[in-house]
Amino acid sequence: MNHSIMAIDQGTTSTRVCLITADGRLAAQQGEAFPQIYPRPGWVEHDPETIWSTTLKSIQAVMSGRPQGEKIAAIGITNQRETVVVWDAETGRPVMNAIVWQCRRTQDLCEKLKKAKKQNLIRGKTGLVLDPYFSATKIQWILKNVPGAAAKAKAGRLRAGTIDSFLLWRLTGGRVHATDVSNASRTMLMNIHRGEWDKDLLKLFGVPASMLPEIRPSSGEFGRTQGLGVLPDGIPITGIAGDQQAALFGQAAFNAGEAKCTFGTGSFLLMNTGLKPVPSKAKLLTTIAWKLGDQKTVYALEGGAFVCGAAVQWLRDGLGLFEKSSDVEKLAASVPDTGGVEFVPALTGLGAPHWRAEARGVITGLTRGTTKAHLARATLEAMALQNAEILFAMQKDLKRKLGAIRVDGGAAANDLLMQMQADFLGADVLRPVNVETTAMGAAYLAGLGAGVWTDLAEIRRVWALDREFRSRWGNKERRARLEKWLRAVQKT
Repeated sequence: MNHSIMAIDQGTTSTRVCLITADGRLAAQQGEAFPQIYPRPGWVEHDPETIWSTTLKSIQAVMSGRPQGEKIAAIGITNQRETVVVWDAETGRPVMNAIVWQCRRTQDLCEKLKKAKKQNLIRGKTGLVLDPYFSATKIQWILKNVPGAAAKAKAGRLRAGTIDSFLLWRLTGGRVHATDVSNASRTMLMNIHRGEWDKDLLKLFGVPASMLPEIRPSSGEFGRTQGLGVLPDGIPITGIAGDQQAALFGQAAFNAGEAKCTFGTGSFLLMNTGLKPVPSKAKLLTTIAWKLGDQKTVYALEGGAFVCGAAVQWLRDGLGLFEKSSDVEKLAASVPDTGGVEFVPALTGLGAPHWRAEARGVITGLTRGTTKAHLARATLEAMALQNAEILFAMQKDLKRKLGAIRVDGGAAANDLLMQMQADFLGADVLRPVNVETTAMGAAYLAGLGAGVWTDLAEIRRVWALDREFRSRWGNKERRARLEKWLRAVQKT
């Protein structure tokens, strides 16, 4: 009888369900896109019921194409992080739409806390910078603005959680309210040194402890399926991690100093720092990578650029330079350099290590000789340069030079971009055969939790290299290129 692990990958624009075999193959996947809701400029919401229905539809679709008798050994969940759902424990219904990680509605709440000089308290306990990106001010906003929510929360009737908690609640028929350490570490309510909700922070943000899920390891039994219809009852849910941590795990980056970069809408870089949280002097985030069963917690440094693949989409849709995003590689390769053009894609502000929400994109160095090919090449270079800037900051924080970086996400298929990344970093870029590393990470965590794999060495053997890109540049050339980039960043 065939046994597979199911990975539910609940993202910002779609929900996907993947089936992974015991030998680590991606056997099948199905997904459903869902709409983004923009009630006001800068506000972003999702309908939690739509997220749930796309999850059920994706499960049904992926199972309908499988051989009869195939059994699901375990389920893993990975999810868009920081996005918050608050629901009624008695009815199971959300009190309003989910507030998405991209939403900036709590900027004023963050500014008030900055004026009250709470940044250092928050950073010391959570490893995070004070920003609307994280979950705490979102929950605070819901309690202040949804009629009756504060009273219900005080009475212990409301539950709050990131998307993993909401899915776990629904998958178990309302029996389990839990999250894993990686998702909890993104809420700005968890003390990452102690691995528990922090009383000072709960008080600061006005969040009753009764609302919050139990924090558990990323691998181990969370609960079992109940009353779904699309799956039998009793399947164990044995792995949960936020999407970027799941990608780090899916890349088999199990040792301190190993790192990955996911090229998506934005780019997210995580470096495993081992068993100690490394405080960042460069405004990077100190976060929890994962915790396996009763083993010690593993930490990571994280930096994100808000616009990565989205810059290519802008060239395609906003400027109409080409028809398909994949066309950018051929166009950029048609010229030997950018012709002096520099593009800083701060289209939604600057992320790490700058954290400047007010920054806007700039294009400099335009001449009569500038073509769309130069702009395409400058865009790819920008994607690689902003990542290099973050990785150099990580190396400084960790006091260790990066040997190689593992890459995944849609734009990792772009060979020209991967070569640029290697050149600008002075480190090897490793692209695996399977770039669906987020879903793989959730499956690996679930498989470990269910005993499908016994240890990390077994998973490392499953990870397979597709292509290695080696740096062709010297230090002098690399430094000069980064300095030119930083001069352009200052103009944003």
